[in-house]
Amino acid sequence: MSQALDLPKVDELVQELAAIQQTSAKRIALLGSRHVPITHQHLIEMMSYALVLGGNRLMTSGAQGTNAAAIRGAMRADPNLLTVILPQGLDRQPRESREQLEQVIHLVENPANDSLSLGEASALCNQEIVSRCQQLICFAFHDSTTLLDTCHYAEEQHRLVTLFYFD
Repeated sequence: MSQALDLPKVDELVQELAAIQQTSAKRIALLGSRHVPITHQHLIEMMSYALVLGGNRLMTSGAQGTNAAAIRGAMRADPNLLTVILPQGLDRQPRESREQLEQVIHLVENPANDSLSLGEASALCNQEIVSRCQQLICFAFHDSTTLLDTCHYAEEQHRLVTLFYFD
């Protein structure tokens, strides 16, 4: 093996160690599937609550399931430390999501993506979220293509990625 192939691996390990040892607040993105059992939603809500209580800034998107649970937890802890970035405009969000989203202080809409499919808009939105964070926590199924692509993109951007599978 050449030494050049080993260097990125060492660099990644050093970055992960630094992220783990970092005691100051971080910008953490929490993304995941819309189709989540209620018990898992409660765990995600508690996790986001704890992360925000710890002073971390939390970023997510506006979908039901994982993201809605993350929003609930962060809003309980400190609404000022939550940023929600939507893949499209607020009016394109499901009615059941809009009520929750209208309470978010730092809400970023992307109405320029309204003409795109939700999948395309979500992929762009997830890239924007990754560009703003230091760490990504993702809850996905093994066939969650958009989310898994986001995790790979985050790794390429040298973000610390923690991926949990529901299946």
